[in-house]
Amino acid sequence: MPTFVSLVNWTEQGVANFKDTVARSADARSAAAAMGGQIKEIYWTVGPYDLITVAEFPDDESATAFLLALSSRGSVRTTTLRAYGADEMTRIIGKVG
Repeated sequence: MPTFVSLVNWTEQGVANFKDTVARSADARSAAAAMGGQIKEIYWTVGPYDLITVAEFPDDESATAFLLALSSRGSVRTTTLRAYGADEMTRIIGKVG
């Protein structure tokens, strides 16, 4: 499945309710699963981002739908990157003539 790395920032609502962050992460895992995905890792971080997640979804549309649903709850904003493993990168390089 395609892998997505999200750089996550709390909104003002998210910061105000920071004590709920672990419970919200469990809810996010359930929401991802309902859309056919899986959040593989969640890390709370210090620096320009509050969390980093690594997730897999069956396709870009499912990942985007999940991220829209997550952001609509009001606690976070995300910047998401499509990530490629070594096998995927090898296939991509193989397509270069």
